Amino acid sequence: MGREFIPLFDDWAEFYEDTVSGYDQEYKEVFEHYDSILETVALKSKGRVVEFGVGTGNLTAKLIEAGRKVYGIEPSSMMREKTKSRFMNLPLYDGDFINFPDLPERVDSIVSTYAFHHLTDEEKNTAINLYASLLNEGGKIVFADTAFINEEDRLERQRIVKEQGYENLLEDLQREFYTTLEVLKGIFQKNGFQVSFEKMNSFVWLMEAVKITKN
Repeated sequence: MGREFIPLFDDWAEFYEDTVSGYDQEYKEVFEHYDSILETVALKSKGRVVEFGVGTGNLTAKLIEAGRKVYGIEPSSMMREKTKSRFMNLPLYDGDFINFPDLPERVDSIVSTYAFHHLTDEEKNTAINLYASLLNEGGKIVFADTAFINEEDRLERQRIVKEQGYENLLEDLQREFYTTLEVLKGIFQKNGFQVSFEKMNSFVWLMEAVKITKN
């Protein structure tokens, strides 16, 4: 459920902004168009929003600017501390994509950036199934995360990264649970969502899934 990565994110909290700003050459392509990606996710959301993997609050800021009512979920205490210092009145909970406190109301959107890959494919399915009951009719999920078109695309991206000499990034791509659009499409459809994908940079895809209204 991603909680095995909490120590990593506690350590990363102090340096996260440098990474996403492109100062780390190894991860520059992963975070290319970072600000635009966050804005796109925020603008495609609507109404009352749950944000998973809040981190230091960069997407949160975009959501608030867009007039959304936000509930934040973040497993890392250090990351929560960073976000709470920016948004004193934000309802911010200790939790992950699957295990989190009961919210005071149903929501219209569920959003996340650069985090869904911390779940295995089986856990991703569990999470999306859970969100179907959390969302109002016509509600939507808007995620942006690294994914691959298919297995061939995954292997080609790993080959390129290895050729570039980016050992840490290659290790990340091989260790964490990055999946394919084929798998993601099946998960969303199985749980009652109509999903579309849009490529945002060499690594990141926007996933917009609308809950199908039952007649």
